[in-house]
Amino acid sequence: MKPRFLLVLFVGVLSIISCKENAEIKDPIRLKGSVFGTTYSIIYYDVQTDFNNEINRLFDKVNNSLSTYIPTSDISKINKGEKGIKVDVYFKEVFAKSERIFKETDGYFDPTVGDLVNAWGFGPKKTLNDLDSAKVKSLMQFVGFDKVTIENDEVIKQFTETYFDFNSIAKGYGIDVIARFLESKGIKNYLVEIGGEIRTRGAKPEGNEWKVQLDNPNTDGSRSAFDYLTLKDESMASSGNYRKFRITDNGEKYVHTINPKTGYAKESNLLSASVIAQLDCADVDAYATAFMAMGLERTKEFLKKKPDLKVILIYADEKGELQEYRN
Repeated sequence: MKPRFLLVLFVGVLSIISCKENAEIKDPIRLKGSVFGTTYSIIYYDVQTDFNNEINRLFDKVNNSLSTYIPTSDISKINKGEKGIKVDVYFKEVFAKSERIFKETDGYFDPTVGDLVNAWGFGPKKTLNDLDSAKVKSLMQFVGFDKVTIENDEVIKQFTETYFDFNSIAKGYGIDVIARFLESKGIKNYLVEIGGEIRTRGAKPEGNEWKVQLDNPNTDGSRSAFDYLTLKDESMASSGNYRKFRITDNGEKYVHTINPKTGYAKESNLLSASVIAQLDCADVDAYATAFMAMGLERTKEFLKKKPDLKVILIYADEKGELQEYRN
């Protein structure tokens, strides 16, 4: 899976003095590597077993189900129109979550926008250099999660041309798969991070909380802290258009967040959206993407109906100065 360039990086833990004296402090297991076109960092306590091999096998299973960058994956076969593909539990869960959040957001989260992701130059297929309003309109007829279903473990598409792209939810979902595996091994204190998306449970043995850095939306590729946040049994995901964009020969700028309502990849004054909740990381990953498509004002209206979501929106005001909104 090709990464979205996100805002949050794991930076460590916040030191808090423990009230317990002479408590036995276990060293954590730390696993690092590459997956989904980005990097991962996993820290856990409670057991001293290295689950690196098992975790890599789980990554392979998620990739073989959901990666549009692997030609032999289930999603790639479905996108090519192959028949008789029986989808696995990973595909079905991501499909179900996508369908629910598609409805909740009135279509602003829509993984059937894949052909437009490719056309604008942010997917595995060739960019359409002659993309104009007529071509966008033509591609839009195949967009809509209400045009696809799963029946008897097979994906049924109203249009064979509909192209799935779960990259805006699958990275968070991969985190959930690993987190559930750790919990199945009796691990109650962990942090799983992939490419900036994070899921935490518990804390360090001495009571330290997990701390993460929220980046400034720097367009020059540098990283600096906008804020520091502590997470307790929460997932966090961010989406932003300030790092991953494309500028055409005539100077037009297109960002990687495709608006499923219009089919266009236009930049708005909303620079980043970070979502924190006691939900699966896949859910907050999807909401962050939807909010970037919605824009600032629609997101603020949506959040009135979702008090379980903590959201930080960084945007540029009329003077071009950075502002933030927190619900």
